[in-house]
Amino acid sequence: MSGVTAAPAPLVGVADLRLDLPTVAVVLVVLVGAYVTARVVAAALSVAAEYSVSRRIGIKLFIPVAKFAIYGTAVYLVLGPLLRLSAAQLLAVSGLLGAALGFGLRDLAAGVIGGLVVILEKPYRVGDKVRVGDDYGEVTDISLRATRLVTDDDATVIVPNAAFFTENVANANSGSQELMAVTELSVAPDADIERAVDIVEEALVTSAYVYVDDDHPVVVRVEDNVYHRTIEGKAYVADLRDEFAFTSDVTRRALAAFEEAGIETPELPDRVPDRE
Repeated sequence: MSGVTAAPAPLVGVADLRLDLPTVAVVLVVLVGAYVTARVVAAALSVAAEYSVSRRIGIKLFIPVAKFAIYGTAVYLVLGPLLRLSAAQLLAVSGLLGAALGFGLRDLAAGVIGGLVVILEKPYRVGDKVRVGDDYGEVTDISLRATRLVTDDDATVIVPNAAFFTENVANANSGSQELMAVTELSVAPDADIERAVDIVEEALVTSAYVYVDDDHPVVVRVEDNVYHRTIEGKAYVADLRDEFAFTSDVTRRALAAFEEAGIETPELPDRVPDRE
């Protein structure tokens, strides 16, 4: 009995995709439009955030979310209505993308995945002050690939989002406008420590930048060292951007009060003894 052999189903892949010049032009317009729109929206939200100190971090939180939404919509439009990829073609494109990632775009993929994790888990957000490895500054932008920090020296640091998986990330304010600032001063070991502590505490609570309530107390600690005593003052600032202005103000006024009260600061010894 003779049988009938079915013809094999034709393979459908990326090579079967037909692109004409108008389609390519529209794809480019969509991608460029998404880029420009994302930049305009981010700039508009940044400007709006600067007009409201109390809501600055909340407004800036929407910047990375808006970027991801815009770029995601652009990718959907390109792969769906414009190119009209079938399920088999989408699978083929995914395979090529996977191969490209394996051969040289792993760092880029890790950055994009890290960006998604940052958006979803929110270990930090735009407007927070964070330390990633050795870098400390205010988060000004979270993009698909990297996070942008501006340090207090006004230097811009680009931190790949992949660092989220390999570096310790410390968030100084966790979305709050207030931030704890730490001021350290040193006095001679035989100085009047009680008077010195009172001076530091007074400098903290009378600073123009301080924020004090039941949930944000002022704390002063004393630590003994070999050649001096360290007085550590901790207090919150009302605006996290005033962190170093606050510590500078407290240090300047406390040192002036030390001199007026006759409280000596430590002097370095002529020779530090060798450690055995």
